Amino acid sequence: MNTLALKYRPRMLSDLVGQEASVRALANALKRAQESGAIHHQAFLFAGVRGTGKTSTARILARSLNCKEGPTPTPCGVCDACVASEQPDRSLDVIEIDAASRASVEDARALREQVQTRPAFCRYRVYIIDEVHMMSRSAFDALLKILEEPPAHVVFILATTELQDVPDTIKSRVQIYPFRLMPTPLIEGRLKYVCEQEGVRCDDGSLRLLAEAGQGSMRDALTILDRVIAAGAGQVLEDMVREQLGIVPAIRVQAVLTALLEGDAAGVLEECHALTSLGTDWTSFWRELMLAFRDQLEAEIRKGAPPHEMVRLARMLHLLLQRERDLRDTSLPQVVVELALLTAAQLPHLTPLDALVRPGTGSGGLTVRPVTRPSPIPLRPSLGTPNRATAPQTPQPGSALPRQEAKQPALMAPSPESPLRPVADPSNLEQLRKGCSEALRSAQGGLPRTLASLPHMATQLRLENHTLHWFFPPNVRNTVQDLEREQSNPHLLEALRLVLPEVSKIAITFDAESQARPEDSLRADPAFQRLLQETGGEILETRRVQG
Repeated sequence: MNTLALKYRPRMLSDLVGQEASVRALANALKRAQESGAIHHQAFLFAGVRGTGKTSTARILARSLNCKEGPTPTPCGVCDACVASEQPDRSLDVIEIDAASRASVEDARALREQVQTRPAFCRYRVYIIDEVHMMSRSAFDALLKILEEPPAHVVFILATTELQDVPDTIKSRVQIYPFRLMPTPLIEGRLKYVCEQEGVRCDDGSLRLLAEAGQGSMRDALTILDRVIAAGAGQVLEDMVREQLGIVPAIRVQAVLTALLEGDAAGVLEECHALTSLGTDWTSFWRELMLAFRDQLEAEIRKGAPPHEMVRLARMLHLLLQRERDLRDTSLPQVVVELALLTAAQLPHLTPLDALVRPGTGSGGLTVRPVTRPSPIPLRPSLGTPNRATAPQTPQPGSALPRQEAKQPALMAPSPESPLRPVADPSNLEQLRKGCSEALRSAQGGLPRTLASLPHMATQLRLENHTLHWFFPPNVRNTVQDLEREQSNPHLLEALRLVLPEVSKIAITFDAESQARPEDSLRADPAFQRLLQETGGEILETRRVQG
């Protein structure tokens, strides 16, 4: 009794599914051969993954070439040549060769001698060489000449799953036809047709699982279907397919996904323990969970979910996909799965982005109150203030805090309820520093919080002609990068106008020494640049050598 894969094997070019481009090209070549009476090209190479129809197409092509009505894209299927092509082992003129077992140079030389023999009964002698990439380099060299100038009565059809292993000299002498992976819906439709022909009861969920298990191979999907039909006594149900393929039940996958989306870490662990008791294949479970998560993301997008919700789900899915390689390489897959799920489960507890940008307007009724933080201690001492050491002091029990610490609440950020006031005297450096620092600390628009400390790091702040000039020492260039990036941010100017209404732009200036950083000096040196070009090098690190 034939298996389903053999019983429903294509026998005409029109029966091939999923390979429309190659089928159309072969049909046109056969039409041209029918008009002229001879095939124009005598060497073909079918390349693609297993189970996509390479060998079946080779037999169909042999039948089309040798049919008594041919060459034709629609062979009759009843003449002696068509019947012989159905069983190549019984045909003298259709020879199938397994290159995996006949890959030596002696086999290639013997083949080169055999091709000189004319066909016994058919129009062409067709050689189908399967897994041709397994041939040795010497065998390819021996076959090269006969592929380039074959006898008029010979047609070569090569098939391979590893096109990159076929020498370029061979590729240049054959016509290459790609056989691509078949999409899941196409395989599912074919499986449904087979079940109807066989009188097998099935449901849509089971066919989808079988089509996905085939991984683009129609033959593999039919082989799995044959096994499931035998196990289910003529029925193909989803639970049975999951049991035969070792796939986690859908209800378990959905339970893990629900706990994950709700941020329920305890629920995630409980579901993982339940999967352990079922003897779950964690790789198979991970694949099912990723597909279910992807379907959930698509459903949220179609429902019109808010942007931050879609970004959150996309981040969770991206985080989980990054763990797939760890799952393949580890000896403790359960630990990797639990760690990845627990990490992703914390993302729902994060504050939405719009709540961080506009304090007090969180989503879902969440109110985010700005946290009052002490302002950073100035890195440069104020003018007229002695530079004192700031060694930590441990107060004794019952003793009062030092006077300096008792005054620390005076440096706290102003309450949001108290509006900022313009600087009374912009020419006063300390007033200008304090006002700019408070304005930047309360700024909206997602500005970096580190900007509030920069007024105290500046050696000079000066307001001239509606421009606020910032002067910095040479050793803080990297720290001032945030201010340089936000220099054109309108939120920055809006914040500064609260204390300096007349400001319209800012300018950043570094001391003369800062303009001569080591890397800048090296980049400006023509001799050093020529050295980099000649050696192909680049600047990775610069150090200042003393002495």
